[in-house]
Amino acid sequence: MAAQTDSQRCPWCGDDPLYRHYHDSEWGVPLHDDQRLFEFLILEGAQAGLSWITILRKREHYRQVFDGFDPQRVARYDGRKEAALLADPGIIRNRLKVASAISNARAFLEVQAAHGSFDAYLWGFIDGRPRVNHFRRLADVPASTALSETISKDLKKRGFRFVGPTIIYAFMQATGMVNDHLVDCYRHAQCARMA
Repeated sequence: MAAQTDSQRCPWCGDDPLYRHYHDSEWGVPLHDDQRLFEFLILEGAQAGLSWITILRKREHYRQVFDGFDPQRVARYDGRKEAALLADPGIIRNRLKVASAISNARAFLEVQAAHGSFDAYLWGFIDGRPRVNHFRRLADVPASTALSETISKDLKKRGFRFVGPTIIYAFMQATGMVNDHLVDCYRHAQCARMA
């Protein structure tokens, strides 16, 4: 992929190479793989109160210590594993966030059993088609929407934690349920074609 100029990218990724790579290759791309959806759900929850670049820098380590974000493995974590995670400086060592990753894995498996896949459940909220927005300025992009509130409420009813409307909207952006690349960003049109 050819290098893009700053004016061709969403300004939030700045000049950090890791952030730019994430913006250029992942953010806004429709995602339908259950294990990767689980990964984003856990990482977005871990991000609460922090910057996303902090999570991106820890992502590979998260993948190692969370068994590649295999929800079946994470759902079986016991107190000893939870204690080991809380002692690991390579992740966000917040007791509530770590505990929620484990309980969310269990809830995730229940959703898979009820709907065939988490993907079918999640994308069912938008009939399987990403919403393509046409924002011109970063200030126009919402922190949450009525849809993220609906999904958040449903997830909470199913036992998920760290899934408030703002976290869920960030999750929707990351997994391509919504395309919030600014219209002058080169990725807007590319991701819109994937819808």
